[in-house]
Amino acid sequence: MHYKYEEIKEYFHEWEQETSHHQGTWWIVENIDDLHHHAFNTDYYIIGTQRAIDWMGTKAFEIIEFIKNYELDNFGECYTDLSDPEKVVNMYAYILGEEVVAEYVNKLEAA
Repeated sequence: MHYKYEEIKEYFHEWEQETSHHQGTWWIVENIDDLHHHAFNTDYYIIGTQRAIDWMGTKAFEIIEFIKNYELDNFGECYTDLSDPEKVVNMYAYILGEEVVAEYVNKLEAA
């Protein structure tokens, strides 16, 4: 599922630019293994229940299913409170963020 993938990718790009500006490019390189954690796990992607509901739109049930399958595959059970739209959106962004950051790291390593 790649619903709003480009938006999440842009979020990461903006985070990376801001972090590079404030911390320095060296910080990105030295923390490359933790970029996903810092970008998608230390702050919320969406804050507010109504914003989260609006963000999911008609894809809410597909996003919930996507998260449920991801967590069952990776953790053996589902930990996200799927009744909380804000938590659902933020977990979805976290999951897609793994792919976004992997693409970014691959580009850095190829350069």
